[in-house]
Amino acid sequence: MSITVSDLRKWKAEHRRFTMLTAYDYTTARWLDQAQIPVILVGDSLGMTMLGYPDTLSVTMEDMIRHGSAVVRGAPGALVVGDLPFMTYHAGLEDAVRNAGRFLQEARVQAVKMEGGGRVIDYTREMTGMGIPVMGHLGLTPTFVNQFGGYRVQGRSDEAAERILSDAQALEAAGAFAVVLEGVPSALGERVTKALTIPTIGIGAGRRCDAQVLVIHDLLGLTTGHVARFVKQYAQIGPAMEAAVRAFDQDVREGAFPTPEHEYSNTAR
Repeated sequence: MSITVSDLRKWKAEHRRFTMLTAYDYTTARWLDQAQIPVILVGDSLGMTMLGYPDTLSVTMEDMIRHGSAVVRGAPGALVVGDLPFMTYHAGLEDAVRNAGRFLQEARVQAVKMEGGGRVIDYTREMTGMGIPVMGHLGLTPTFVNQFGGYRVQGRSDEAAERILSDAQALEAAGAFAVVLEGVPSALGERVTKALTIPTIGIGAGRRCDAQVLVIHDLLGLTTGHVARFVKQYAQIGPAMEAAVRAFDQDVREGAFPTPEHEYSNTAR
């Protein structure tokens, strides 16, 4: 049986911490599922990690459905959540419901995630009423990068903190089953977590959140360039990959690969 949104609510009540990781392809999803990661996010961060964009704004619904369906096939035991990308729910409720429905129907994800408060709260109420599970996302919301003036910590002022808390409570009241808190002071992460009966999933929001999420490329040491302060790299797969392909390249150039054990003969072996 795969993990469900009800399991997450139960874990919150039981004070059971859990993890969420991003995945964008079948093979990575298979490994995460084998590791029993309960929640997998098909994040619009694929724009940067997989497609080479400078941010998430160019990601399309078609991108998300293709990558989402691959992850679903690779992780039958996980709750797979699909990020609704920029401009797929900004024009109005009809667009929001249509695109969320496509995600569930075509990619077969079990839930969707939307960034922000405001109208998103009303959309959440409508979607959950139609049977579409919704995860909220507050704080540093990447699709608002131009409005924020860059990737900046949110909720530092009293007014901003109160707004995030209020939006989180409103999302819960609207039926959201969890809320991601990104890039906010740890004290605010703890405050929101204590105020909600649904789980908070932190990324740069402190250790008091109910769960933690990281981008898989950050965790594995595959990210090139700047790495955010909240990231812990649990491996250095990138340098190991470079070393392996350099060794392969050298062996081929020097005639050391392939050797007889990597070749076929005229007789069956």
